[in-house]
Amino acid sequence: MFDANSVKNECVEWIRNFFEENGKGCNAVVGISGGKDSSVAAALCVEALGKGRVIGVLMPCGKQHDIDCAYKLVNHLGIKHYEINIEAAVNGVINEIEGKLDIQTQTRVNLPPRIRMATLYAVSQSLNGRVANTCNLSEDWVGYSTRYGDAAGDFSPLSNLTVTEIKQIGKLLGLPHDLVEKTPIDGLCGKTDEDNLGFTYAELDIYIRTGIIENQETKKRIDTMHERNLFKLQMMPAFKPTI
Repeated sequence: MFDANSVKNECVEWIRNFFEENGKGCNAVVGISGGKDSSVAAALCVEALGKGRVIGVLMPCGKQHDIDCAYKLVNHLGIKHYEINIEAAVNGVINEIEGKLDIQTQTRVNLPPRIRMATLYAVSQSLNGRVANTCNLSEDWVGYSTRYGDAAGDFSPLSNLTVTEIKQIGKLLGLPHDLVEKTPIDGLCGKTDEDNLGFTYAELDIYIRTGIIENQETKKRIDTMHERNLFKLQMMPAFKPTI
């Protein structure tokens, strides 16, 4: 019973209110991958603030095979955009670490999104901006994000919406069909999100919203991932002295 139009309108108003309270006159800075999440987040910001106050940042790491999708989105929305290649920064950090310790695969996977977020904040600070977080509820539920990478940001229009719901809003916003329905690929290890997760977003979204799932092994996997990654959604623990 998801009312995409009502939720879209509520989200647009929420973005306007956020900027009134936390950065009147500031710009929304959105990292653009060309996938549905960054596309919908950018389009919502355009509807809320006008295209003159939305800035897209494209951040390939070397050669990005689908960067044409990112350009299609910024051109479709008519927003100012910058392409900043992060390959030299990633390689610079890796080169400094190599030889001093063994670099784990997960370290190599998570470094680019963290450098991308640092890049977004550099652009944002230089252009009077606020950084959009583009994570969605489905990804956050199972920890499919990088802490202090794509999981960071100043405001998050999509973090309480599932993949299925975001697709519906994307269609309402008039975004190109191929961007809304683009197969999610993490851009890090070359696999699709669903290959990495071991289940589909459709299964996950129904389970999140209804608690219903047929495959008990999939349920167990989702529950385990959710519990293991809850720390990503919480504030950093801080010691509080009792005296």
